[in-house]
Amino acid sequence: VTSETMNSTLTNISHGTSNGSDRCPRDTRITQLIFPALYSVLFLVGISLNSLALWAFFQIPSSSTFIVYLKNTLVADLIMTLMLPFKILTDSNLVSWQLRGFVCRYSAVVFYETMYIGILFLGLIAFDRFLKIIRPFGKFCVQKPIFAKTLSVTIWIFLFFLSLPNMILTNREATPLTVRKCASLKSLWGLKWHKVVNYVSQFIFWSVFVLMVLFYVVIAKKVYQSYRKTKGKSRGSNKKMEGRVFIVVAVFFLCFGPFHFARIPYTQSQTNSTTKCAMQNQLFIAKEITLFLATTNVCMDPLIYIFLCKKFIQKLPCTKGRKTIPSSQEFQTTQTDNIILS
Repeated sequence: VTSETMNSTLTNISHGTSNGSDRCPRDTRITQLIFPALYSVLFLVGISLNSLALWAFFQIPSSSTFIVYLKNTLVADLIMTLMLPFKILTDSNLVSWQLRGFVCRYSAVVFYETMYIGILFLGLIAFDRFLKIIRPFGKFCVQKPIFAKTLSVTIWIFLFFLSLPNMILTNREATPLTVRKCASLKSLWGLKWHKVVNYVSQFIFWSVFVLMVLFYVVIAKKVYQSYRKTKGKSRGSNKKMEGRVFIVVAVFFLCFGPFHFARIPYTQSQTNSTTKCAMQNQLFIAKEITLFLATTNVCMDPLIYIFLCKKFIQKLPCTKGRKTIPSSQEFQTTQTDNIILS
């Protein structure tokens, strides 16, 4: 999606004003040259990794909440990846204005919808690992696959119906002039609804952010306790396994943290008439850079599958016929082992 279009999808449009952005033209040379190249590489890597992951997960039954959440994360990543060609083409100005109208109405909405679905499922993966360590042999209702499947369907339905009005209410006539900003295609109710979506999206991220911190404070404590109990006895490979526990929180913060921190001053710059033009452009570039980081999530999530999911590793072509875990580690019972290699 173009920088103007993607921005309008979740930021300044939600406030129903361009705030004089026409009086502050943006330098789009970076977004038209550098970012399309970066997103092209990201698309090729993302589609390859996620296609391989899809092939592997297709052979794995949804017998645990962990697998259910991983599969839903994969589907969200695949859809998000498939939206990237539209962004690449429009950023580089290689498409007609009619396709820009399509981007405003549909692909940009789907792009962000799947981003926040991915955020929710990363939070659920962290929650699942948290439960695994505090009650490894327990069977809370939330630890049953049927609960995970029901919750997953609920999330997809909720985000779909939250996003659908953004498509329906982007109903004004598309012209070469109006497609420059998606806000120009939205009705009054469309602008108001998008403001609601913006608040809900922020709530989703910051809620998952806080819960992720709380979960991993407990997990880090358990890992440290496990390390102290086995200090001087554990092998280097065991320490590496303990380090894998933190891959989920690392992916979450590296990908989504910068984008949401950057959006706060950026959104303010779009609604505050006193913000200088130079500052607006700097914040715009910062937002585009962090949006790219957020999109790298489609390539980072496979690390979670590899580091935390034994069944996934066993289904990869390059590991078939091999033992993925040394026999000496097969029956370890430390607390750390409860949350990895499920």
